[in-house]
Amino acid sequence: MEYLVNSRQMKMADQYTIQEKGVLSLTLMERAAESCVRVMDELGMDLSRPCVVCGSGNNGGDGFAIARLLAERGKEVTVFLVGNSSSCTEETKHQMRLLKETGTQILEGYEPGDYSLIVDAIFGVGLGREIIGRYVQVIQQMNEADAQKFSVDLPSGISADHGAVMGIAFQADVTVTFQTTKLGLALYPGKRYAGKVFVEDIGIDLTKAEKDSNLTYAYEREDYRKLLPIRRADSNKGTYGKVLVIAGSKGMAGAAYLNAYAAYMAGAGLVQIYTAEENRVVLQQLLPEAIVTTYDLYDQGELLRLLKWADVVCVGSGIGTTEKARKILRATLENVRVPCLVDADGLNLIAAHKKYLDALSVDDLVFTPHMMEMSRLTDLTIEEIRSSRMDVIKSFADQHRLTCVLKDARTVIASKGRKASVNLSGNASMAKAGSGDVLSGIIAGLMAQGMEGYQAAVLGTYLHGRAGDLARERKGTYSVMARDLIEFLAGAWNELEE
Repeated sequence: MEYLVNSRQMKMADQYTIQEKGVLSLTLMERAAESCVRVMDELGMDLSRPCVVCGSGNNGGDGFAIARLLAERGKEVTVFLVGNSSSCTEETKHQMRLLKETGTQILEGYEPGDYSLIVDAIFGVGLGREIIGRYVQVIQQMNEADAQKFSVDLPSGISADHGAVMGIAFQADVTVTFQTTKLGLALYPGKRYAGKVFVEDIGIDLTKAEKDSNLTYAYEREDYRKLLPIRRADSNKGTYGKVLVIAGSKGMAGAAYLNAYAAYMAGAGLVQIYTAEENRVVLQQLLPEAIVTTYDLYDQGELLRLLKWADVVCVGSGIGTTEKARKILRATLENVRVPCLVDADGLNLIAAHKKYLDALSVDDLVFTPHMMEMSRLTDLTIEEIRSSRMDVIKSFADQHRLTCVLKDARTVIASKGRKASVNLSGNASMAKAGSGDVLSGIIAGLMAQGMEGYQAAVLGTYLHGRAGDLARERKGTYSVMARDLIEFLAGAWNELEE
């Protein structure tokens, strides 16, 4: 697993390494600078006219050390200090003295020039406020320069905690970050500002940070492989579970189809769709493998019979927000006794009737909101959620004892009593109607095979995103449809099985 640390956790790791492990801060700084220069060399970056722009903190110290290493090679390095010299840390002052011994001048402020490479070492992971004053103009001028751009640890202006732009941010082509990926580099828009990210081991001990209950991580391929449900030779359709898909109102047959088809392609043994009568014919034609049961009027007796039949329930996609839909959702939430996933209109109905959250009794419950649906559920604005999404999703999951899959350009999964995870697969080609219906079906199909909701959400979100990556490779960024995600799901499965 790859740990995604925030600023507090990284500071904790730094302090533990220095105070408990006895590694000098200057030693870490030298290693950081050496790793940055090594990456520059490996990428063949143009070092003919480098410019290094430093702040007064230890990120600036890294920058001064980089400048010294380049100067010792005979490079004519232009170096600027944009912070207050009186505020420089002791380590940074030491690096400034070493740099001056090479004959390199340290200039105050920043002046645009004919640079081949601009190195951003102004702010590190500790930035916790919006950038104001002269820094705004400096970063703007750096961004406007016709040069390759390189950030040390994190692009200045990006929050290490949530990836937000703190007023203005440096737009890097390359970022070298130290020891482990910062959460702000994995989440958008921070990821976009970071360019290509390289993680360099400089000997920071993460033991202390790893014990933090609020640590976030990303699974790697081998971790996903270990989650794969077993397919036994002596099995039948009943072995892999029965999924009840409650989806699709009049004119919304597609939601039910995508839910059900994805559940089958995720490995479920049997899928039954409960939907509006108008959808019967089209669903039987599109997916003859599914059982189709329909309703005209609300029939609680029929619904309760279906809930008893199911091993997993997937409810909400395209059901609408009518009174009939509300009754169906309420009866489902009050009577379901098997793992249940709620999506789309189901979430919107819950947001409009928040007392339903208090009536949830199923042990294994998964919600899959996108940002607007999460806003309705929490009464927070989308911007408020994005600026503290890890805290919001963890609090929501803990409070309501469920697994929450918060869908965005980077989907985050949280569950009560667990560390949150960030899914790193997927791409912008998946931003199409129906993509969320496919994800819900995949997760429900995995739950039907005996996976508990959190693990199904983690694996399902990865498979969904990876199918999107494979679809983009074949069809391009613009032409991927939601149903393509299901078709390319087989390729995502095969990669993990190999």
